[in-house]
Amino acid sequence: MAVRLTRLTVEHSEEPFGVDVQPRFGWVVDGGGAGIRVRSWQLDLFAPDGRHLWSRDDPSGGPGVDVEYDGPALRSLTRYRWQVTVAADDGLARASSSFVTGLLDDDWRGAQWISHPTPSGAAPLLRQEFTVPQLTAPSYLVVGAGGYARPEINGVLVPGFDLAPDFTDYDVTAQYRVVEITELLRPGRNAVGVELGRGFYGMASPSTWNWETAPWHDEPCVRILIVTGDEVVVVSDEGWRAIDGPTRYDDLYGGEDFDARDDRPGFSKAGYDDAGWAPVTPARGPRGRCLNQRQQPIAVAQVFAPDRVEQSAPGRWLFSFPRVIAGRVRLQVDGAAGEVVTIRTAERLRADGRPDNDDPYGYYAGRFQESRITLAGEPLRWAQRFGYQGFRYVEVDASAQPVVEAELLHTAVARIGRFHCSSALLNRLHELTVDTVLNNLHGLPTDTPMYEKNGWTADGMLGTELMLLSLDSHELLAKWAADIAASRHGAGAPEVIAPHGGWSMDWTPAPTWHAALLFVPWEIYRQRGDERVLADTWADASAYLEFELARWPDGIADTTLGDWVSPDADPAGGNAPEDARVAATAFLIAGLDIAATTAAVLGHDPRNWHAQAERVRRRFVEEFFDAGRAQVVGAGDRGDRQTHQVLALAFDLLPERHRQAVADTLARIIRENGDHLNTGALGTKYLLPQLTRYGHADTALAVALQTDYPSWGLWVESGATSLWEHWSPAARSHGHYFLGTIDDWLFRSVAGISPAAAGWREIRIEPAVLGLGLTSAEADVLTPLGRAGVSWRIEESELVIDVDIPVGAVAIVQLGDREWTVAAGRHRLNGPVPTAPTDQPRTVSSL
Repeated sequence: MAVRLTRLTVEHSEEPFGVDVQPRFGWVVDGGGAGIRVRSWQLDLFAPDGRHLWSRDDPSGGPGVDVEYDGPALRSLTRYRWQVTVAADDGLARASSSFVTGLLDDDWRGAQWISHPTPSGAAPLLRQEFTVPQLTAPSYLVVGAGGYARPEINGVLVPGFDLAPDFTDYDVTAQYRVVEITELLRPGRNAVGVELGRGFYGMASPSTWNWETAPWHDEPCVRILIVTGDEVVVVSDEGWRAIDGPTRYDDLYGGEDFDARDDRPGFSKAGYDDAGWAPVTPARGPRGRCLNQRQQPIAVAQVFAPDRVEQSAPGRWLFSFPRVIAGRVRLQVDGAAGEVVTIRTAERLRADGRPDNDDPYGYYAGRFQESRITLAGEPLRWAQRFGYQGFRYVEVDASAQPVVEAELLHTAVARIGRFHCSSALLNRLHELTVDTVLNNLHGLPTDTPMYEKNGWTADGMLGTELMLLSLDSHELLAKWAADIAASRHGAGAPEVIAPHGGWSMDWTPAPTWHAALLFVPWEIYRQRGDERVLADTWADASAYLEFELARWPDGIADTTLGDWVSPDADPAGGNAPEDARVAATAFLIAGLDIAATTAAVLGHDPRNWHAQAERVRRRFVEEFFDAGRAQVVGAGDRGDRQTHQVLALAFDLLPERHRQAVADTLARIIRENGDHLNTGALGTKYLLPQLTRYGHADTALAVALQTDYPSWGLWVESGATSLWEHWSPAARSHGHYFLGTIDDWLFRSVAGISPAAAGWREIRIEPAVLGLGLTSAEADVLTPLGRAGVSWRIEESELVIDVDIPVGAVAIVQLGDREWTVAAGRHRLNGPVPTAPTDQPRTVSSL
């Protein structure tokens, strides 16, 4: 089979709009026989009129990953076509694609920030009419907003603007979106309208995170530009008109109020009578630099019908859905004019059978997850416009039973990785993990879609690997890495949530959370080969580490945030009962190690970082390691602490001669605990991988398959439809992913696939649980080079392993103390099931 070219990307997206950085091109070479090699390739870029602008070639046939443009300056809001030609062993393959640039010169062509002149708290509607003489070139709409913008053209809602643009620190950056609207325009008179929501920019209701007093806080505003070819068709300016819209209140935590009597259908159509509207006023707008929204837009991924409906009281209905989701209620209802329909949502039910949308922690100075709809005396279809909620249960107060559905809403990341094995429990955990992560992706990785919606840095740091394995989250995480860096504002440590709106609670010091500034970019580089994310965050990351080193001159760090939500910690949230200095110092050392490696990748001198890491390592050993007990021990620990041992092993903190003994101690502690873990979020990520690394895969698997407290299996046995924030059913949230990091181990050790070099250019195939009871496992990942996969099964005491390696990569297949190197293509290995490190498959054949 001849090779073919697929997944042509610019900035890691297929046919993107708004590219406003130096473009990087990528492509995947699929097909061909076993061992197929690319001999050479050529990349060509063409102007809209077909002129050849630039070419790049590689006579050695290197990978088609992040090939950076270095040609003539490109023009803003212009579609460019590109073509790549690849010469492989079996012939030529050619494919083409295109991309549309953004505002490369940051020139909005006169468009101003505008808002409602006399804000009342309602979501304003803004409109303008314009004339298009003829449509001879593509037309593009550019929208920036303080808050959220919901644009319409000629009565049609423009796709791609659910909760858009995404949230940032508006004093540093403000994202805009570019979409093509050629099909929505017509020659002659046209109109554009937009409804504005508050989001995190103009949140009015107080909350514990102080978003209502953020430095950027202001009324919602918008900046709009429409071009057709080189012609500016319309810009937002003082000629626009505004009025209060039907959304009378919107709050990301509280919900929304919608008054159908104030709806204005057709306001975005030409000829609409806006005589009663007021002229807009210029707005200050976000002070940050305008950047294209690089990550995928938020969108409706699925619509659920309720699996149970019951009338719980006169005029009250309870709708139960198949699982916990992040999203919004879609309602069809009828009633008299002025009737108020109330909607309450929650992840679980109270003891009285009603949705638990209480606020037991005092986070909000108002209502929580409750929306109110005032009817106009005719049938209404409604969904929340400027928010989303975490829920499984919906309660509706109405005079007649409504039709209720649930929209799953999250950043539109594609599924790129899958895992399956002979254990139904492990399969269920994998799917629950992916579902829970998706519930927490809304322009950044969040902490619970119900309670917080905040980007807690350690949560996302711990989940970065599993996100990149299963989901096309590269650009979202790269955007969030920039948010973390920006939260420093040029000094000190990054904040514990990013973006950060000036939350008055001081969590310093917290090197366990601050480490995300090193860990997240590094994991993106490891999984996707993206050097730019390392370069973009390096100045802040290195300056932060210098700050951290100065803060702890004796080499022992401390933290307010330790191994959060261990089984013996408060289910509402809290540290494990152990010396938090162990985790703090461990993550400081790990950050220094990453800095040394990052410096080398970027061409900087890594020696200072190596030296600092070794200095702090020595202090860690002096302070915490008991060689006689082969154990890491902290001051005031309650019992033997698993996480202390796990972090020391994961980050290579101990002299090599002691590591195996400490791993043996860890395994013993776990066995004495009935093969149960006792780790919180920090330790859980590394627990099973370190047990497996040091020859205790049997203990790791035993922990993974437990079904009583504390365990992942308890969640499954309890009927969980997403992961919990604590091991206990009393966890604050039943929609949190950071204890689901078992997923890393499922790919790496159960199926046995992981990257051995940045961007999967080398792949390690090493199933580590053979002969321990599982009879099969498989996993695959869409890497930057193409799909890589492994599948193993035991058939009548024989082991069969199938391996798929993408073109441009090589794989090391290891079983015990022997290994094979395999090139691109499909390969099969057969042999007896290993019962000892020396038992190996006997034959290798290509498929």
